[in-house]
Amino acid sequence: MEYVNLGRTGLKVSRICLGCMTYGSPAWREWVLNEEASRPLLKRAIELGLTFFDTADMYSLGASEEVLGRALRDFAQRDEVVIATKVYQPMSDSPNDRGLSRKHILKSIDRSLRRLGTDYVDLYQIHRYDYETPLEETLEALHDVVKAGKARYIGASSMWAWQLAKALGMQERRGWTRFVTMQNHYNAVYREEEREMLPLCLDQGIGVIPWSPLARGFLTGNRPKSTEPTTVRGRTDTISHALYNEGDHVVVERVSALAAKRGVSNAQIALAWLLHQPSVTAPIIGASKLHQLEEAVAALEVRLDETELRQLEEPYTPHTVRGHA
Repeated sequence: MEYVNLGRTGLKVSRICLGCMTYGSPAWREWVLNEEASRPLLKRAIELGLTFFDTADMYSLGASEEVLGRALRDFAQRDEVVIATKVYQPMSDSPNDRGLSRKHILKSIDRSLRRLGTDYVDLYQIHRYDYETPLEETLEALHDVVKAGKARYIGASSMWAWQLAKALGMQERRGWTRFVTMQNHYNAVYREEEREMLPLCLDQGIGVIPWSPLARGFLTGNRPKSTEPTTVRGRTDTISHALYNEGDHVVVERVSALAAKRGVSNAQIALAWLLHQPSVTAPIIGASKLHQLEEAVAALEVRLDETELRQLEEPYTPHTVRGHA
């Protein structure tokens, strides 16, 4: 395992981050693993040297945080792991149980800490931009969460670059805690973030921790062209179908060809491409099988030359912006 600084902070994280949306309750999503099935994967991740774990309050409506918290207490030392969670998405039908109001943020951090079984999280992130709450209110509440010792750092997620720039400027002017990470949608078949967001993050020292680095399995080849997807998630994940389309298959074909030539998996090539991008700190991978963890770690050893990078990048076509909702 490799370890790097999280953005411009002194915090070290594993080069691969394990996303925990897959762990919780299948009652929430059909493809989610229950706690019994989740624990071997979390244990193996720690054995492989992963120290960075990302979840959210809305994953399985809190069950993901509970499963992760219990596993980390059993398999790791708290000071040796970096726990990230998120706030914004609806947690019930109550109009105040969602968004980024001061009321919701202060209530949500306490509930997340209770579910995780810890007195602080290392990284507290806004899950999306809240158009219904003044930005000042959100940023001051996040600052207060840090000053109360309930979070060490704060981060943002999918939004427009101008919105992140506005937030960073406001935090600097007010002396509030600064965003140190951007969790955005970025992979070999969706590269719109390269236009503005990634240059901004590089300039400002913001650590980039992309979600969906394998395009929700699309880059692994689990959605063959003109045939039914080969996994439960591939068949039932409506979000994936909205993000990727038939025109993206040509990139997957390039990934598959290079993987066959190298004698490695599609996942290793797709992750290796992402790890070669100068803005990326740690891709957030999902894993429902042990071999997926092994492949993700093995991707760290795959070195792509300039010709291979061009082969993978050449067929990309522009997309409408996807992933902000």
